[in-house]
Amino acid sequence: MKNTVFLNAAKLDFDDKLDFAPLSKITTVTKYDDSSYEDILGRVKEQNIVITKELPLGRDLISQFPPSVKLICEAGTGYNNIDIVAAREKNISVCNVPSYSTEAVAQLVITFILNLSSSLIQQQIMLQQKNFDNFTKCLQVPHFELQNKTLGVIGGTGAIGQNVIKIALTLGMNIVVYNRTPKSWGDSNVQFVSLEDLLRQSDFITIHCPLTADTKHLINMNRLKMMKPSTFIINTARGAIIKETDLIQALQEGVIAGAALDVQDPEPPDLDNPLFSMSNVILTPHIGWRRFESRQRLIDLMAVNIEAFIQDKPINVIN
Repeated sequence: MKNTVFLNAAKLDFDDKLDFAPLSKITTVTKYDDSSYEDILGRVKEQNIVITKELPLGRDLISQFPPSVKLICEAGTGYNNIDIVAAREKNISVCNVPSYSTEAVAQLVITFILNLSSSLIQQQIMLQQKNFDNFTKCLQVPHFELQNKTLGVIGGTGAIGQNVIKIALTLGMNIVVYNRTPKSWGDSNVQFVSLEDLLRQSDFITIHCPLTADTKHLINMNRLKMMKPSTFIINTARGAIIKETDLIQALQEGVIAGAALDVQDPEPPDLDNPLFSMSNVILTPHIGWRRFESRQRLIDLMAVNIEAFIQDKPINVIN
């Protein structure tokens, strides 16, 4: 039986509620709650498969991996934490687990949109501050319906983006999509447009593209200024797709109306980050994938990946 090491299992099983039996049935698993840079080389000795959850594995580390390591399995969809070129040079395959949290992340995006449209967070902040003006005077915050509003989806042909679009259509929203490879959706309420047109037209913008050299800081001050002052931006993909310093300035100056960010750059944010105290921002600690069902599904799908690799029929290989 192959030997597998999970370098930071607590990132996934932080509540000790997950069942690792699907993995244990096909491979001998050694789990560590977390691994520092200095720990990793010692822990991958005599291992055939390495599992990591968003743990940086750069060229300097991978180049020193023993010949026994043949597979790195990223416990998630994004794999920008792994130097896949260095892995290929070492004849190490890298696989990921796409679509395990499609529904969960899409539901979080819609939750953000519903909250932003009703200023729910701002209203709760007012109550915490003993400000009851919404009850005793006219409504003090924006509050509007979603039908006929335009949702811009950056990277809308992936599984999560498509799921968001399906739910948004049921809410009566119009959809504009920017994707490098436009596809036909078959619905007149979904239109593929340029990035610039998406930014100018949208009332809400949600990001669902991977973080690459081309998408890093895709949303910067120049592009924020293309948006309407009433626009809200949502990011559940990767923090660095938005240039955070530019976003903070845009939010402070009223360039856009607000933001909902499940990802930041870096993660976690510095505790003095202005985003923590901004009333027009919803900030969550990368929870999109963390629902119990999503995490258990992730383990189940990792087992499928690893079993396929052991049987010399690899799937979801990215390098």
